[in-house]
Order: sequence, then C-alpha cells, then structure tokens
Amino acid sequence: MPGPIAPAPRAAFFDLDKTIIAGSSALAFSRPFRKEGLISRRAVLRSGYAQLLLLLSGADEDTMDLLRKRITALATGWEVAQVRSVVAETLHEVVEPMIYAEAVELIAEHHAAGDEVIVLSASGLEVVEPIAALVGADRCLATRMAARNGRYTGEIDFYCYGEEKATAARRIAAERGYDLADCRAYSDSITDLPLLSAVGHPTVVNPDKALRKEAAERGWPVLTFRSPVSLRARRPTVLALAVVGIGIVAIGSAGIWGRRPRPARLRRSGAW
Repeated sequence: MPGPIAPAPRAAFFDLDKTIIAGSSALAFSRPFRKEGLISRRAVLRSGYAQLLLLLSGADEDTMDLLRKRITALATGWEVAQVRSVVAETLHEVVEPMIYAEAVELIAEHHAAGDEVIVLSASGLEVVEPIAALVGADRCLATRMAARNGRYTGEIDFYCYGEEKATAARRIAAERGYDLADCRAYSDSITDLPLLSAVGHPTVVNPDKALRKEAAERGWPVLTFRSPVSLRARRPTVLALAVVGIGIVAIGSAGIWGRRPRPARLRRSGAW
C-alpha cells in the first residue's frame, strides 16, 4: 500500500523591516557603529531623522532612496570585517527587542507546515543575514555593497528592492521547484507590490497607506503585528521558537508528512 504523498514544496517570502522587526534594520546599529568610531554623533542624529521619516511616511521610493544614499555614503571606507563583528556582538541587544513576536510565531507555523522561509530585504546583507538566522529563516537575500581590499567602496552590487525582490523570488522558485501560485509573501510596504503580486497568497503586515489601499482593492488579508518578543517574557524566546520550527522541518523531511496544517494565525485572518 503506498505511503502518504509528500505535499508540494513551497516558500514563504518575508520582508524584514516593519514586517519581522519594528523599524529599520539598516539604522538599528547606528549607536554601536558610533561607539566603534565608524560614524559621528551628527551621523547618528541624521540616522534618527531618517528612521523617523521611515516610520511616519512609510518606506516609499523617495524615502528608501534617501536611506540608501545616506547609508552607502556613511559606509564608504568601512572595513567589512569590523561591520560584521559589531553586528554579531550587539545583535541580541539591538535587534531582539525589535522583533515582532507575531512574526516569529508565523515563521514557526510555516516551518511546521514544511515551508521554506526566505527573508528578502533592501538592507545590507551583513545586517540582514544574522537577523534572518536569529528568527529562524532558512535563507535570505539582501542588498550587497561592493567591497575592495576588505572595505566598502560606496557602490552597490545588488539592490534587493522593488522589482528585484520579485525577480529574486522567481529565481528561487525556479531553482527549488516551487510553484509561486502556492507560495506566500509578507510585507508592509507598497514598494514590495511586485513581490506580493508574484505569489498566489500575498499578505500585508502593518501596511503603509498606499499598500493598505492596494490590499483593500485586491482583497488581500491584512495582519497587524504589535508585540515585541521582549514583552512576551512568559512565552518561548525567539531562539527557542526558531529551533522548534527547524526541528519540525527536520522531522517532516524524514518522511513523517500527512496533511499540512494551516497556520492558525492565517486561518483567523482569512489568508488561507
């Protein structure tokens, strides 16, 4: 008698800023970078202003262009190894209070369903990669700044933004054998409309005004994330949830399949 048929593989694509974390990952390390002598007090204040713009206006194209120019200008000449070291040493202190507990739970639910979780972010790879690992994502794609002799040149090799995110999702789907019609995507920003439109199951999270309007017109589900992990002290930590999710995936890949459960949060929101 034939055994259970494994479900078709699929992916869940997550934006990072204001979707998994409350704020900008690119600006979150301003203070540690200043402490290490990488940026000045004036630059920190400018970063704070840019963060305020991001929060008040949403990540529209003009705001993202401002952030990109400001951050690449700041980083020109920095040692790549030093940046990675500062991020690694301050990751828990800086980032964990910003992580939405609801996002971590949703990632764990996708792992329980056997999905691959992929973070796509316009922020720099050196920042995005450890955050993606922290929340239990399986892989990430992010903006890559050009470097020469171990230092940033101020140029960008790959800008993971707008249509490029959708292109990346299509490329991953082709490589991994995913049908994008079965995949999901989550984002807060109208700039990620190409990514959301590329999958069969888009969901908007804490959407900006333009994306909220688009979601209403298209009938896309809307999720609201509010609770930082640090405020849910009685629940498992972000790392514990990530480990549980990875463990469930390992069991599933060993052949214990059956019908994949629908994530409870998505059932409640009508996203499934």
